Amino acid sequence: MSDFTFPPQLTDAVQEHAYPLVFATVSGAHLYGFPSADSDWDLRGAHVLPLTEVLGLREGPGTWSLERDDGMMELDLVTHDARKFVGLLLKRNGYVLEQLLSPLVVHSSAAHAALVALAPAVLTRHHAGHYLGFTVNQWRLLEKEAATPQGPRVKPLLYAFRTVLTGLHLLRTGEVEANLGALNAGARLPFLEDLMALKRSGREAEPLPEPLEVYRAAHRKLLAELEAAPLSTRLPDAVPDAPQRAVSDWVVQVRLGALPVTAR
Repeated sequence: MSDFTFPPQLTDAVQEHAYPLVFATVSGAHLYGFPSADSDWDLRGAHVLPLTEVLGLREGPGTWSLERDDGMMELDLVTHDARKFVGLLLKRNGYVLEQLLSPLVVHSSAAHAALVALAPAVLTRHHAGHYLGFTVNQWRLLEKEAATPQGPRVKPLLYAFRTVLTGLHLLRTGEVEANLGALNAGARLPFLEDLMALKRSGREAEPLPEPLEVYRAAHRKLLAELEAAPLSTRLPDAVPDAPQRAVSDWVVQVRLGALPVTAR
């Protein structure tokens, strides 16, 4: 479990889940290192459908969600069934990778620990594509906003830099780091600290303090580096057969109860 102190509503939401949970971790702005006081809490994870809901013709929910707003905070909990979750993991999906490896752990289990141990073996050079797509889309959003009277906002610019830096870090080190503050310790872009401070103070919807062009050169440089990173990374071109079999075995063990999903 994380040493982070979570609001009790998060634990309540986990306990209300309709199925046994492999894990539930915090994603979104809290994971990225720039939450504001009114930021929603995004909980993500994996659940386990019973055999009765996977063997017959009527399957249980591959994705299960819950939303809560008690007037003090908003949260949403979204989980995938174990088989669907690892299917996404093997398809180079950066979202589920970050969820699995998030250090902000609300619920964990032996099954969670076993899948975390398998995660390094499913990383490939093609994870760059996920982060390239995300950062390019965020920049396109910023350009659209630049044509409006309001102008481009702080939040999408932070997401544009967060994703390109996470992708670069992954391709260079084989490690997942989603916290923008930690990433910027290496990137050393002073304006990111200022923008994160604006976001944390609740001013995420405000226009950027400088014209978008001021940030474009830094983003283009990082984007070019991420585009080139697959050529020099030590990550393999594809997930080897042995890790794929291990992930498949993990699903079987979880489904049959050989790997516990009770809280650790």
